[in-house]
Amino acid sequence: MVEVKLHDIGEGMTEGDVLAYFIQEGDQVEEDQPIVELQTEKMVAELTAPAKGVVKKIYIAEGTTIPVGTTILTIEAEGSIEKKEAAETQKEESNHSIQFAASDNAKKQTKPEKINGPTRIKAAPFTRKIARELDVDIEFVEGTGKSGRITIEDVQQFAQNRESAATKVKPAVKQLKKQFFQGTAEKQSVSEKEETDIIPFKGRRKQIAKKMTTSIFTIPHVHHMEEIDMTELLQFRKEIKPHADVSVAAFFIKALTIALREHPIFNAKLDEKKEEIRLEKGVHMGIATDTEEGLIVPVVKNADNKSIRIINKEMKELMKKARENRLTPKEMTGSTFTISNVGPMGSIGATPIINYPEVALMAFHKTKKIPVVNENDEIVIRSMMNVTLTFDHRVTDGGNAIAFTNRFKALLEKPKLLLVELS
Repeated sequence: MVEVKLHDIGEGMTEGDVLAYFIQEGDQVEEDQPIVELQTEKMVAELTAPAKGVVKKIYIAEGTTIPVGTTILTIEAEGSIEKKEAAETQKEESNHSIQFAASDNAKKQTKPEKINGPTRIKAAPFTRKIARELDVDIEFVEGTGKSGRITIEDVQQFAQNRESAATKVKPAVKQLKKQFFQGTAEKQSVSEKEETDIIPFKGRRKQIAKKMTTSIFTIPHVHHMEEIDMTELLQFRKEIKPHADVSVAAFFIKALTIALREHPIFNAKLDEKKEEIRLEKGVHMGIATDTEEGLIVPVVKNADNKSIRIINKEMKELMKKARENRLTPKEMTGSTFTISNVGPMGSIGATPIINYPEVALMAFHKTKKIPVVNENDEIVIRSMMNVTLTFDHRVTDGGNAIAFTNRFKALLEKPKLLLVELS
């Protein structure tokens, strides 16, 4: 019997949703035939039959969220029919032995257990560290990991729920309120039920929520904001457009790769367990992309070694594939720095969340013409854009953030400097 399981098909993947089956129990399937459609954190994927045979059992219902390693269905491979009877006999004997073993264990367990002594808390040192930072008494956290082990997510969820748990009223007071406001509450309940639509909290939306929660609970976010004069860059882009139609975002990426090369602390990852900061050698630029399914981050690999024209081409292709849900796991993993270009959507400012486990993210906001006082005390009209650099304060400080942003700003305000840096 061949088991079809949910395997890890992407970096950091822990679970997936079963969207739809292409087969039913009893169907004959060919090897590599698509049999089930799954929704993971970043993509929709199809699982294929690992062998030719008959679908014997489907264990998971459509719409169910399952962890990696779960058996979804079983296929009786061609050529194993003759062995079925022997296998069933062996199973019966095994069950018979298990029943006897269970009976013996039951007898042994009739002895009273000791209840004195401290309770053993199953949690890794790093998990305990997170609990201390969040002022969480780990003894009150219920573990959802293997054998009841407490995970980092358990601690973070406990911290989230603590405030609401602390404000719960006593049962007696709650009962009095219920009696006093019963009539109003019943009417309000009926009204809310009639006016409420339910959106399933699963799939990519649920995975995004988990990642954002991990980031905000783990990283002390600091936001540095700056304004950049885009006038010369827009003019330069207009001049070269007949020869190279390159988007402004491609210039942003190239300027960032230069600034990151000079300030590598922002192109890094922090490993708290090993107590070290790892400076990444290449710049792999994550492009935060808004899709119907939610936010997704395709990656332009080795952007520091590519021209503005190539960056522009790859970026547009990746964003198109993201919106069409056609990205591969390789195209969505390995980013070392992420950008969020929300200006075209009308944003004038934000405090974005870092794409964990990276240490920084930069957001570009709306460019608009405003009056500016120049160096000669003259009022002139310039195209100005706000940017936000969000960084991990455990890894670096405000002085470095300002220096990094200033370097990026200088490259955009004098775009011909980019040509010098390309040599």
